[in-house]
Amino acid sequence: MRRCRLILVLAGLGIVCSACNSGVPEPASVEIATPHLRLTLVRVATDPFLSRHNLRLTIERSGGCSVSESLFPDTGYASRRNVYRTPDQLVYVVGQFDARVVDHQRCTIALSEFRHLQRDVTFVGSFDEGADGKWTFLPASERPERPFEKRES
Repeated sequence: MRRCRLILVLAGLGIVCSACNSGVPEPASVEIATPHLRLTLVRVATDPFLSRHNLRLTIERSGGCSVSESLFPDTGYASRRNVYRTPDQLVYVVGQFDARVVDHQRCTIALSEFRHLQRDVTFVGSFDEGADGKWTFLPASERPERPFEKRES
């Protein structure tokens, strides 16, 4: 009887732990051919039970350019970042609450107001959870652009 309880307790712990966020960094990357740039967005869980994550964007390009910046954290199912390319080869990484402008020539990542972003852009894809729940980059060819939902307060 005691052995059965121990087995049930261990099985219950296994089920609970499998539902927990691990805090292990989850990187996802994309190579953008023009302007020859690699974007990596690393997501790290900050709560074992809630969907809360810190996000860090790194850009790399040939010639030694590499820069990283923390993005606004995900405080509840808002990790997704849409990626766009502008005609003049800037890259936008746009989230629910923030927008970053990646300038590969200057090797910079800058926070921008939404109203200052160009409208004539090409959707490249999204950093998001895939169908399997894993953090990944989903190219536009696999999943069309998804707008951000407005939340009513």
